[in-house]
Amino acid sequence: MKKSSFVAMLLGTVSGVLFALGMCMALIPQWGAFRQGVLFGGVGLVLGLVTWLVWRRMTHQAPIHISGKHILTTVVGVVGALALGVGMCFSMVWGKLLLGVAIGLIGIAVLLCLVPLIKGIKD
Repeated sequence: MKKSSFVAMLLGTVSGVLFALGMCMALIPQWGAFRQGVLFGGVGLVLGLVTWLVWRRMTHQAPIHISGKHILTTVVGVVGALALGVGMCFSMVWGKLLLGVAIGLIGIAVLLCLVPLIKGIKD
């Protein structure tokens, strides 16, 4: 395993755990730790960004040039992930199973649209 991959794996794991723990703390009312959860989630997001920047630096990759396709891909990914998450909340938290499954399936379909959007369709 390359040093850059190992560092990215460690930092990515720590940032993911911090983000997930922060979201649990913020969104589970019984824990009573909303502010602390937002702080943990924010630290996880920042550490994820730092991980990405460190990995790019260690692999000597060129700077990213933002284009319309990058923005569209990001928006589609965020919308799909949010729809899937909202569907899960409807199903598991709010007890509206059918509506939650329908919204979750729409989110999955949107996320599946990322594959042809990023890779393209070839013969």
